[in-house]
Amino acid sequence: MKIIFNKSLSEIKKNDWDKLIPSNEYPFLKYDFLNLLESSSSVGRESGWVPMHLTLEEKGKIIAAIPLYLKNHSQGEFVFDHSWANAFYQHNLDYYPKLVSSIPHTPATGPRILIDKKYNLKDLMPIIVDAIKSVAESNNISSWHILFPEEIELDVYRKCSLSVRKNVQFIWFNEDYKDFDDYLNSFRSRHRKNVKKEREKLSQQNLQIDHFSGADLTQNLMDNFYAFYLSTNLKRSGHEGYLTEHFFKNAIKYLSRNIVLMMATEKLSNQIVGGSFFFKDKENLYGRYWGCLKEYDCLHFECCYYQGIDYCIKNNLKKFDPGVQGEHKIKRGFKPTETFSAHWIADDRFKTAIDDFVIKEESHIKNYVNEAKKYLPFKII
Repeated sequence: MKIIFNKSLSEIKKNDWDKLIPSNEYPFLKYDFLNLLESSSSVGRESGWVPMHLTLEEKGKIIAAIPLYLKNHSQGEFVFDHSWANAFYQHNLDYYPKLVSSIPHTPATGPRILIDKKYNLKDLMPIIVDAIKSVAESNNISSWHILFPEEIELDVYRKCSLSVRKNVQFIWFNEDYKDFDDYLNSFRSRHRKNVKKEREKLSQQNLQIDHFSGADLTQNLMDNFYAFYLSTNLKRSGHEGYLTEHFFKNAIKYLSRNIVLMMATEKLSNQIVGGSFFFKDKENLYGRYWGCLKEYDCLHFECCYYQGIDYCIKNNLKKFDPGVQGEHKIKRGFKPTETFSAHWIADDRFKTAIDDFVIKEESHIKNYVNEAKKYLPFKII
């Protein structure tokens, strides 16, 4: 078997990569998505996400593939390791560069190692880890971090001596609801009234929201949303965001079957005034970006949460991941849910310290999840 580190996804044939994508068509590992990030300069050397995608070949055929980036910072990861970096520096050691197997700026749980159905992760992982260790040793790389993998992968990572870390996100699960009203009927009275009041504010402000996906997407809609995306990022950080205009100009061409736009229009002027940008696969909806021209009461909740829930119910999607953080999601029915990461640390001394750290942290995470569940709005049966 042969391991190759690829400096760009363009060095790999699209069909060779995509044939490994799982049956639910998880969007963020698709060749076209990752390649568009690179070709649009949304990731690359300037952003500190340098592609080193790993492929494993047998007899000239790719049987496994991993998104892999060389990084000199921890931005856009959503698994915070700044205290680890500080500990390295306090001992006169370099934490950067490090290797990260993640979807850039996308904290959405999914598979992180793509494998041909004829093989299994348990058999291939030791080969992959040996290759990572070798390239780390020859390039003074401190560590390898697998971010937001699926829980089913964790046992294999542990057996290969990776440290498994837990965190929490707020996720909505479809319990076979007939419609949004049926969903609200699972709420206790006070919480149900609050959601209804928030949703009524849409019509009170003469706003309507329309959904666009697939063939319904137009470049005018994408241009409008790019303006919202810039506005949101400039407000938050003073920066334009990591996705470039080129990404939005080419998203329809390459990604339309996985995109859902939910755009808010002012009825009197027929002007699009805000919206949210989602990705979807055959089972899940993923909330990613949001923006507006001016502030409207509860428009963020409507575009980013309620419309997403409604879309999942109407399209029989199992799960809605609206993005990281935001305890305000709990009272709207998003359940505190464990997420995971796995970490290989080259220096055994720091691996021991990090193992101790994640064990202690896990106890706090467990307590937090149990406490947060008390604030869910659902009826107690």
